[in-house]
Amino acid sequence: MAVLENQEPRKVFHFFEEMCQIPHGTFDTKRISDYCVAFAKERGLEVIQDEANNVIIRKPGTAGYEESEPVIIQGHIDMVCEKTADSKHDFKTDGLDLYVEDGYLKARDTTLGGDDGIAVAMAMALLDSDDIPHPPIEALFTVDEEDGMGGAHAIDLTQLKGRKLINLDSEEEGILTTGCAGGIQYVTEIPVEREVRDGSLVKIRIHGLLGGHSGAEIHKQRGNSHKMMGRLLYHIAREIPFRLVNVGGGSKDNVIALDTSAELLADKEQASAILDMANDMAAIWKAEFMGEEPGLTVDTEVFEVSGCRAFGEASTEHVITYLELCPNGLVEFSRKLEGVVETSLNTGVVETKEDCVRTVCMIRSSVESRKHQLKEQMELCAKASGGAGRVVGEYPAWQYDPDSELRRIMVDTYRELYGSEPVVSVIHAGLECGLFLGKRSDLDCVSCGPNVLDVHSVNEKLEIASTQRSWDYLKAILKNCK
Repeated sequence: MAVLENQEPRKVFHFFEEMCQIPHGTFDTKRISDYCVAFAKERGLEVIQDEANNVIIRKPGTAGYEESEPVIIQGHIDMVCEKTADSKHDFKTDGLDLYVEDGYLKARDTTLGGDDGIAVAMAMALLDSDDIPHPPIEALFTVDEEDGMGGAHAIDLTQLKGRKLINLDSEEEGILTTGCAGGIQYVTEIPVEREVRDGSLVKIRIHGLLGGHSGAEIHKQRGNSHKMMGRLLYHIAREIPFRLVNVGGGSKDNVIALDTSAELLADKEQASAILDMANDMAAIWKAEFMGEEPGLTVDTEVFEVSGCRAFGEASTEHVITYLELCPNGLVEFSRKLEGVVETSLNTGVVETKEDCVRTVCMIRSSVESRKHQLKEQMELCAKASGGAGRVVGEYPAWQYDPDSELRRIMVDTYRELYGSEPVVSVIHAGLECGLFLGKRSDLDCVSCGPNVLDVHSVNEKLEIASTQRSWDYLKAILKNCK
């Protein structure tokens, strides 16, 4: 029996569970895209699949809505792939192991992909229905949103006839998102030279942090394991000479790093002192976080090695300098919107290659000039560390539209359903609406969705009752779009 067979809304969870059995990590979306195409063809619906694997499915309006303006329902079909350190799950071949606990849907030891699979599942339930009043529907499913928004960059929006676009990629019920920050994906490479040396190889691993979404949760000031490792390495280097051999962790620029490992080569008689410093720093961090990172763990091991290809002295210093100096985390709150983050940076990926250490960061800001100022700071950090950086992806901010008709409909509908006002806000996390508006300025976009907690982490969970309410809300919005 399907895990979600008895959960409501039944059709929504049916399609979500089907999707969860198809691997669909970012840049691995051909299979899930083909699934969406097959879904449309089985129901005799018009479907377009472009070269990037974006999918558009059209369904006519129901009785009384035949001549209404089409409404675009939009979500992305890729998910962030994170798993626990001891998980055997293979995101390339395995479906997710779903389970329900305390009113939430979760995936065992992995991310859930509620961001943004639940949007696609809701759209499919609409397209599959024969008893829900609605205007003509254009379901737009984009790919590779989680790493550079490649699908949104590639999509030809002239294929869409509608102007009102409901983006279902928000993760907090009762909030209508009407603007978001712009972003820059920034890569830095610090060259390294290696030399063969003998000594004690000290392995240090910082893990067990909460992590999370670098846009939605950056204000929570969670620990970034890459930055913590940089701090630890710098403190050790001030007292004890060593050479780096390897440092790395993280898989996505938009995930707050929760697991980083490093290998240090030092003289045998210095190994125990390095272990003591690592333990001392672990105690300092626990005191600083005041209980907000309960799983924080620092593991160490020591091995005697010979013929180890370690970084040279200058390369070791350059990499440590960069990891310690590069900005990270919340930079500034908005001066106009209380409690809303304006500018931030997340160092999401650090990896050691044969000739360099490479980092991938996500810069976000709702103010274009501040976004580029932070990019300039990254350039200076790279230069000061003997390296260089470059922009590999960028998307614009989505500016609030005071004349949005769709926002008015959605506010009125919320008031009718619940007798209260929704929160109308802008967010710091990136949404595809900014790119869409850059291609078609006539679009009227609003984003909403059910409660999805701890996205981009192995703790991700989707509230089932909130999904039912959000589904009812979406149906009511469409009924009012006549």
